[in-house]
Amino acid sequence: MHLALEKALKAHVCRHTGDLAPRTHNLVRLAEAARLALPAAYVELLAETNEFVLSGRYPDTTTPAPSPGDAEVHRRRTEEIFQWLIREL
Repeated sequence: MHLALEKALKAHVCRHTGDLAPRTHNLVRLAEAARLALPAAYVELLAETNEFVLSGRYPDTTTPAPSPGDAEVHRRRTEEIFQWLIREL
């Protein structure tokens, strides 16, 4: 989920700046760099998704894994944001 959002956000950064996107995995920073007017709920979800990817890349972090139900809710919300990002390109 993180990678799909990251790539869509980087496409927005490239489109907005006319240059390569920065080498970062921080979804909130990418949205800011793209100057996207995201609803607050989307920004919150991007921040949550950042936390998940950190625990996946850096196992020493203390972010607990979501329950299966929470993971499914997060997946559906991510799909909504991803589709929005694609439509806005």
